[in-house]
Amino acid sequence: MAEAFWALDRVLGGQQPPTRLQQWVARHLVGAGLCMAVPFTLLFWLTAPEGEPDSLLFAVIFGLLMGLLFGLTAVLERLRQRRLRRLGIWDGS
Repeated sequence: MAEAFWALDRVLGGQQPPTRLQQWVARHLVGAGLCMAVPFTLLFWLTAPEGEPDSLLFAVIFGLLMGLLFGLTAVLERLRQRRLRRLGIWDGS
């Protein structure tokens, strides 16, 4: 499974050095998740039907799930950057 992931990563351009945003995301996993969870929570809350008593609860749950998804994506980016350092493609600066 890991070999398939890295093969797909290479096809999608994973051998290129990360951008500044990708470096920030890899360093701040929780921050990246929260930066996405808050806007999605607000979006789900504002688009909820009127009069729905549990709309805020559902908005918070789905917002946190989206934040978790982006946080896990940040973990994959951190692993990619470690791999680039290990292969000598990128020096980490």
